[in-house]
Amino acid sequence: MKLLYIVLDGLGDRPVEVLGGRTPLEAAETPSLDWLAKRGINGAMYTVGRGIAPESDAAVISILGYDPFRHHPGRGVVEAIGSDMAFEEGWLALRCNFATIGSDLEIVDRRCGRDLTSHEAAELSRAINEAVKLESHPAAFEFKSTIGHRAVLVIRPKSGRLSANITNTDPAYAKIKGLGAAVAGGNRVLPCEPQDSSEEARASADLVNEFFRKSHEVLENHPVNLGRKGQGKLKANAILMRDASDSLPKFYDINGAFGKRFASLVDMPVERGIAKAAGMGIIPLPPPTEDLEGDLRVRLEAILSAMPAYDCLYIHIKGPDLPGHDGDCELKKAVIEAIDAHFFAKLLPSIDLSRTIICVTSDHSTPCSLKAHSDDPVPIVIAGDDIEGDGVEKFGETYCRAGRLGLLERGTELLPRLISLMGPGQAAKRP
Repeated sequence: MKLLYIVLDGLGDRPVEVLGGRTPLEAAETPSLDWLAKRGINGAMYTVGRGIAPESDAAVISILGYDPFRHHPGRGVVEAIGSDMAFEEGWLALRCNFATIGSDLEIVDRRCGRDLTSHEAAELSRAINEAVKLESHPAAFEFKSTIGHRAVLVIRPKSGRLSANITNTDPAYAKIKGLGAAVAGGNRVLPCEPQDSSEEARASADLVNEFFRKSHEVLENHPVNLGRKGQGKLKANAILMRDASDSLPKFYDINGAFGKRFASLVDMPVERGIAKAAGMGIIPLPPPTEDLEGDLRVRLEAILSAMPAYDCLYIHIKGPDLPGHDGDCELKKAVIEAIDAHFFAKLLPSIDLSRTIICVTSDHSTPCSLKAHSDDPVPIVIAGDDIEGDGVEKFGETYCRAGRLGLLERGTELLPRLISLMGPGQAAKRP
């Protein structure tokens, strides 16, 4: 028996007036996902917990069966691991965004218009690594752009260690119960501040603030940004930082815990880092492009090629999250329809559902009305083998809530249920 665990990033949403009071998923034409809903069991879940609008890292950790409040090391380190950067205990890693700021540290755009190319970002990163020297405390750093506006910063102390017990400079995110979460923050870059009285936390905050100032000086009049300004685009003239880590992940090995061979097919460094730390095999994929149909074709081919070698494939598709952050409900609907037509419609005839469990869900909701993550429950469908349908006719937030799975309070509940559906004696006891 095989498991395909498919996560559509940011899929969940709220009803939208222009879509007739439906969510983008409910308004979308999704015959293949609806086919699964009719033949499977359906439900919904809070991926981390009620009242927590999770970042992707905490949500993915949770839906892979780990308690994020116990196991989460902070997003910075999993981004670094997923970006193949060196990291040791006591170093400091932060997730970063290239952003556009104006006078008085006002944030014009957290993602510099979302049109910064990876090539432009790489040029800007090279300039930062060459020109910036940290002097407030003895330390060196590596700054690496990843995909588009995304980047990672690793700071290495020359002696002793640094502390992740510091605040974010990005006002859109804060630590809630130790986890990074989306918040309704202000519109100015925040100073990084220590959250305890230790010298390690004070030094870490000083270094982050110094890096922000000096990198901004490098970026402001860099030729890449002057070229962007000449084209009417926003400058990528600042680095926003969040979710610091100072230690390596301590996940139990997911293969031994569940008695299965796991592999991942994921788009972004954060999911890749989590999968690596969990002990999954990593199926290499090219970065997402603007050709969604082509990207989905490549991912489908990779899934079918990997299935014989593994029992469980964790598949993470970024698509729906981006238009959610941009508040574009029509585009989110269109992306969902494209995923249904160019991925699920081709996947389902290519697998033996009598020997495969397929679960489709999401890591979090990204409502177009908020342009940010929320704690709204995400839909779930589980189909395959001899699972009997529960009467749900369409895959969507409202419809799935009426299914036999009901409402799961924590994302950690889902994977053990999926493993148990693979057959008697399949699930191992987790630490």
